[in-house]
Amino acid sequence: MNDKGILLHVSGADAAGVEAGIRAAQNAGACLPNVRIDLVVQGPCVAFLRAGSVLEAELAALPEQAGQGRHVHVLACGNSMRSAGMEADDLCRDVSMVPAAVAHLAVRQFDGWAYVRV
Repeated sequence: MNDKGILLHVSGADAAGVEAGIRAAQNAGACLPNVRIDLVVQGPCVAFLRAGSVLEAELAALPEQAGQGRHVHVLACGNSMRSAGMEADDLCRDVSMVPAAVAHLAVRQFDGWAYVRV
């Protein structure tokens, strides 16, 4: 796998943004199978990363595509989760947390990753 990757950044308050991020991750993964993709979710829409949310099945399908050469990691902003009253244990399976989305995005860009605002 390549040591560079793609950052897909989703923020906002509704499920449509997260759904667009999931589609973008799937599309990018299909065209760039050996590139890691971080889908970084920030803001009130982190609530859709909660176990039992309407997007749980779509989120669960992303890691399953790793067997097809796709490497998608869904990351929730810890600051946004705190604002939403969420804990790491509230997240869907295979969704991880980063302390601050803005810091994660900056560090990855310093390392040469491509940034895409969804």
